[in-house]
Amino acid sequence: MTPELLAVPGVRKLIPYQPGKPISELERELGIANIVKLASNENPLGPSPKALEAVRSSIGELHLYPDGGGFELKTTLAAKLGVNASQITLGNGSNDVLELIARTFLSPECAAVFSQHAFAVYPLVTQAVGAQARVAPAHDGTRGPRYGHDLEAMANLIDERTRVVFIANPNNPTGTYLRRDELSEFLGRTPDHALVVVDEAYFEYVSRPDYPDVLQWLRDFPRLIVTRTFSKAYGLAGLRVGYALSSVAIADLLNRVRQPFNVNSLALMAAASALSDTEHLQKTVSLNDEGLERLAEALKARGLAHIPSVGNFITVELDRPAAPVYEALLHQGVIVRPIANYGLPNHLRVTVGRAEENRVFLAALDRVLGL
Repeated sequence: MTPELLAVPGVRKLIPYQPGKPISELERELGIANIVKLASNENPLGPSPKALEAVRSSIGELHLYPDGGGFELKTTLAAKLGVNASQITLGNGSNDVLELIARTFLSPECAAVFSQHAFAVYPLVTQAVGAQARVAPAHDGTRGPRYGHDLEAMANLIDERTRVVFIANPNNPTGTYLRRDELSEFLGRTPDHALVVVDEAYFEYVSRPDYPDVLQWLRDFPRLIVTRTFSKAYGLAGLRVGYALSSVAIADLLNRVRQPFNVNSLALMAAASALSDTEHLQKTVSLNDEGLERLAEALKARGLAHIPSVGNFITVELDRPAAPVYEALLHQGVIVRPIANYGLPNHLRVTVGRAEENRVFLAALDRVLGL
């Protein structure tokens, strides 16, 4: 019997998550220097100086196991967010927390609901545990923002087998978001046997007045789980640290399946220190706001459509298959993200970089498209 036949059915059919191409890989392949990477929604300013100092001060203790309970980070988070530390589950990035949720609440007898064009990890963790994935069609533009989550369509897929509903707000890769009123109404009518996971990986970037801080609803909706990360606005993608906020009862269940020491010592220290650096976070958000606006204007001036975004990225709609454009940009030393795997074969997702990086991308795009 082959090893593949020994694997559980859900794993046999999995297609691994494809991350953005690393700079080092493109350097090896094409021998290109001075590469601009705008593929993985990383913070172009990098980590907070306070986080870097925390890492430097902790290097001498790498022979020791990390604090398996993450006491300092949980305490700092709890104070900042106004929750109890026992409501927090730490993860090796928020992807780890999403997997914990699937392992805890899904099985082959259960179903998970999520939207078309939603974050790729939802179907991966659902399939890995053998649960049924139910994908609701996204808005077509008639009743809500095109490509955005259609909560009515999602609600129609919830039945007695449904245990988890995944909602990204804002969504990756579309950058669309759900308003406070529509999301609250959806939560209010979700049946008691279904948990709702609101993935807020890009929470810090959004300043729209009708965008909800779902964390404030934990008391009203006891089956709500909120996930966030330090990989995006806090610039700690390389250290991998994220977290879930929920009721104490749900957090207790998640922590039963969480691996010991799943967040390393440097990540714990850096994340706790990053929370105190509000100045760096403000610089990050300001840079993103300006860059997002400039990119949208530049794309419009070139006659290129885009999906309006509130994240730290913008998705460009081309009038042709995007894969050849992506490959041509690689030869120009620019890495962006093709998103055919999200059901968007004519789109490229572009991270908002520094002003010079954005200019390099636009100039390369002009050359590739002959504009």
